[in-house]
Amino acid sequence: MSSQASVLFDAPGPRARLRNNALTLLAAVGLAAIVYFVYARFDAKGQWDGKIWRPFLDASTWVDYIIPGLLGTLKAAGLAAVFALVFGAVFGLARLSDHKWIRIPAGAVVEIFRSIPLLLLIFFIFYLAPSVLGGGDYTLIALVAGLTLYNGSVLAEIVRAGVRAVPRGQSEAGYAIGLRKGGVMRLILLPQAVTAMMPAIVSQLVVLLKDTALGYIIAYVDLLNMGFKIIPAVNFGSLIPAAIVIGIIYVGLNMTLSAIATWLEKRSRRSRKTSATPIVPPGAVVMPGAGDSMSAVG
Repeated sequence: MSSQASVLFDAPGPRARLRNNALTLLAAVGLAAIVYFVYARFDAKGQWDGKIWRPFLDASTWVDYIIPGLLGTLKAAGLAAVFALVFGAVFGLARLSDHKWIRIPAGAVVEIFRSIPLLLLIFFIFYLAPSVLGGGDYTLIALVAGLTLYNGSVLAEIVRAGVRAVPRGQSEAGYAIGLRKGGVMRLILLPQAVTAMMPAIVSQLVVLLKDTALGYIIAYVDLLNMGFKIIPAVNFGSLIPAAIVIGIIYVGLNMTLSAIATWLEKRSRRSRKTSATPIVPPGAVVMPGAGDSMSAVG
């Protein structure tokens, strides 16, 4: 055990280690019992029969349903991520303005859209769009707009917190050498804040990717819609297998996004020194990582 860890808590003695090992064993046995119970119940209902899993071994199922649904999910997530990042940057910096006529309206917009449930926001845009824009398919617009407004508002708070996390002395030094506020923000504060904000931004983008599943409610053609509506309708009895396969794909997408972001964060920290501490998004659970980096899981 390292000296740093021993400062934070006492090293367990023989009895404590025995107790911890016993609790670990009990937890493992309990988890195995739950897994077996689920397996047995599925087996009793015939959910492991080869005939209901066979469609997922057929290339046509993937080409006709899963891949188009995956592309729909990635399209909505990609558009919403770009717009949300822009929205968050603009309104996050606007909340830091010295002018009340900019800061107060920006704060009101952010607080309003953070407070509205995302599903309600998507419904509102979906049913309002035909009245304003005329007839048409607005599922993608409603989903992307809802995701942008909600997640962009959270990202705005992350940007504001990230800039404020940079020690005050950094900006004072910039003003001392003759920089204006725009120069201080662009050359000093933002480069350091981006590194500190990276874990929180990634965590929110993972949330955004998962929230694309809400498009199922308005019949947007995404991975969840294909997996829970189309595939079971075409292949009767394959709902549970479809849920498992779709769930694995979602886990893979989120883990891939997190891995890319972790790599970017480490590379950014190696190439740019920052005195700001990592920012945690609202509702995230912080897990200490290696060295001075941290990862946030939403």
